[in-house]
Amino acid sequence: MPTPEFVLSLRETIGTAPLWLPGCKAVVLRGSGSERSQQVLLVRRVDNGRWTLPAGIIEPGEEPASAAVRETLEETNVTCVPRRLAGVGTTHEVTYPNGDRARYLDVVMVMDYVCGEARVNDDENTDVGWFGLDALPDLPQLHARALAWGLEEAAGARFVP
Repeated sequence: MPTPEFVLSLRETIGTAPLWLPGCKAVVLRGSGSERSQQVLLVRRVDNGRWTLPAGIIEPGEEPASAAVRETLEETNVTCVPRRLAGVGTTHEVTYPNGDRARYLDVVMVMDYVCGEARVNDDENTDVGWFGLDALPDLPQLHARALAWGLEEAAGARFVP
């Protein structure tokens, strides 16, 4: 999905000044039992070619878990349901090619796979795939952190002090 309308409206007023935006990452898991039999859903981004978790901006008034479900479906054609909050942190400031700057409140949700064949379902990604937890591609640091939080089942939600 392209940049949300509310962000475009804000940009008309503030230009490229930094925005503080709520975002979500979805740690979508399928399989049961040990970590060796589980898989995580990843997308390969158009803008930098990196594998990441499905992620996106939470719309005004939208619940974070609903945003994680929506973003996953929009990006991958996979339907999932929220299991639990894994953690909350912040991202570093991002500067986009057009000069826009943003920093995100990063809400990480663990999701359970329900149905759907994983495929590229938007124009933000070039590939989608399920990866065994012992065969992961190199993930950006904050996505690796989110995945680690998602796999710490007994730890409860993580919050960065």
